Amino acid sequence: MLINVRLLNGYKEIFTYTVPTELASENLVGTLIKVPFQKRIETALVCEQFEHLKNPVSFALRTAHSLEPFPQDTYYQQFIKQLSIYYALDPFYFFKRVRIFLKEKEEIEQSVTSPILEHRPLDVTLSEDQKIIVAALTPIIESPRYYPSLLHGVTGSGKTEIYKQLIMHALSCNKSVLLLLPEVSLAVQFTQLLKKQLPESVLIYGFHSATSIKEKRTLWEQLLTAQPIVIIGVHLPVLLPIANLGVIIIDEEHDVGFQEKKYPRINTKEAALLRAQLAKIPIVLGSATPSLSSLYTAQTKNWHFFSLKHRFAGAFPTIQRVKLTENKEQRAHFWITKELQTAIADRLAKKEQTILFLNRRGHSFFIQCTGCGFIPACLQCSVTLTFHNNGTLICHYCNFTQAEPTACSSCKLGPKNLLKKGVGTQQIVAILEKLFPTARIARADLDATVNKKNWQQTINDFQSGTLDILVGTQTITKGYHFPKVTLVGILWADVNLSFPVYNAAEVTLQQLIQVAGRAGRQSTESLVVVQCMLDHPVFNYLNEIDYLQFYNFELEKRTIVRYPPVIRLAEIELRHTQAACVEKEADKVADFLITYTLEKNLSVTVLGPAQPPVHRIKNVSMRKIYLKCPDINQLLRLYAALNKNNYQSTLFFTPNPLN
Repeated sequence: MLINVRLLNGYKEIFTYTVPTELASENLVGTLIKVPFQKRIETALVCEQFEHLKNPVSFALRTAHSLEPFPQDTYYQQFIKQLSIYYALDPFYFFKRVRIFLKEKEEIEQSVTSPILEHRPLDVTLSEDQKIIVAALTPIIESPRYYPSLLHGVTGSGKTEIYKQLIMHALSCNKSVLLLLPEVSLAVQFTQLLKKQLPESVLIYGFHSATSIKEKRTLWEQLLTAQPIVIIGVHLPVLLPIANLGVIIIDEEHDVGFQEKKYPRINTKEAALLRAQLAKIPIVLGSATPSLSSLYTAQTKNWHFFSLKHRFAGAFPTIQRVKLTENKEQRAHFWITKELQTAIADRLAKKEQTILFLNRRGHSFFIQCTGCGFIPACLQCSVTLTFHNNGTLICHYCNFTQAEPTACSSCKLGPKNLLKKGVGTQQIVAILEKLFPTARIARADLDATVNKKNWQQTINDFQSGTLDILVGTQTITKGYHFPKVTLVGILWADVNLSFPVYNAAEVTLQQLIQVAGRAGRQSTESLVVVQCMLDHPVFNYLNEIDYLQFYNFELEKRTIVRYPPVIRLAEIELRHTQAACVEKEADKVADFLITYTLEKNLSVTVLGPAQPPVHRIKNVSMRKIYLKCPDINQLLRLYAALNKNNYQSTLFFTPNPLN
């Protein structure tokens, strides 16, 4: 038996070793191995395991030995192999994500049999719709098969209760559960929720960037025992080897946060679906605003579709649309219209809470000189600097910071000529403090989440009622339960509709419905004030119960222009420190793709190359090329051919990009 390994000390080459006879029958893929390398012993990661060399060598291969045991996941090797093919990457990249934090330690005894958790019904009364869904899914956990299910449940309809029932049933069947959410903050909150509401005997572990190394190692030790556990996270958990995995649950399945921003840009939802298919287990995707892709797949590929149309408590809020263009006379507080101001005052008088949503952090978009029009920009990125109320200009891509200028650096005019334009959450808080001086106001955005303790304290204070108004970005649009909120103000609803992306309307509507869903969860009367600059067809579907009608409306448009979900899309990004080089090579890549497509008679459309809106980050220039095709295998074949060429630029391949 032979293995290919990658050394963890930085070598990019793959080295081949023989395996001792006593380990020849074991699945070693993903295991950390001690290997002899030159005159020393190195730690390596096993990427591949096979019987014979394709090309014989004239020298004797050296022998490695196992360093630590590996969880007994029958389908893990096949899963990583399929994932590496799909993303055109060495398997090493996937193993390294979840194994690099481990240190050498003594061997832990593995257990094939574990104590089965006694199944006790949770002390909660399910609705009839919830009972039907639970009754349909629990037998699949007992006698597993691949069973993809889409759960469309309006906000506050009780999707979480269904998740808890499935978790308890899986554990009672001696099986583990994988629960995925699109943000770390949601994963942390969900972990705390389950630990409070499920029996103490249930083993629940978070596995994400907020989890300490010690906690991750404790989880690894539990995986080695094969004891049934619950693992909660965003991206990393789907790459873990898990023995006896019984069900995968993906909450907020529509969210673009399931695609990693850094390369390799793994789409966690797609990876989870692949894993469920290989392991032959059920997977549940839940959302109040399912992605068009999931709805389309449920319709065309016989996914099982379940629906929760009624709120468990409370009623749907009233939607009121307000034109910002009709509020110009109130320049001092343009972003808080008369209608919204009146509604906030009413909630303050009733001791009720308000959420104001604006997906722009900072104080102002930028500073501009009225004399020459100059706008301070980042020295490393192709973006303007955002003004923050601490007197600094910050780049939201590389965190480059400079002090607020006292004069225009171009024409030297003084500070009176430097106007702050646009709006951010900090400016909204300042306006509110003037309009409602006695109100207790807090901000929840990416700047506030830098200090996790302060962020959690803000959320706790708002949930307990010690705050009156919470101003935030998309971090507050989903997952959180604020029972006292009866007013949601969406300050600039159409800000993202002009973005040059095919799914701008879908993402915007999902975001608006999600934040609107924070209102009226335990109240019969609630209001959502939607402020916008222009009319747009998407605003006709702001009522949650109309969301599926939007699917039909948007799908018709996508079918005409041939964009997902009716066709497969892939992105190729080129990066280089020299703009001229990346521009020249992007043209070469596009020419190769077009030529190869014609020669092999592929059904691929090549779009680009194009300069993205932000085309330079940290002094690295970028160009993008998009590929459209009905068949994902043709896209993979095309990129595999391209990948054989040599370029000075670094190429990144992302199938089905979400953002």
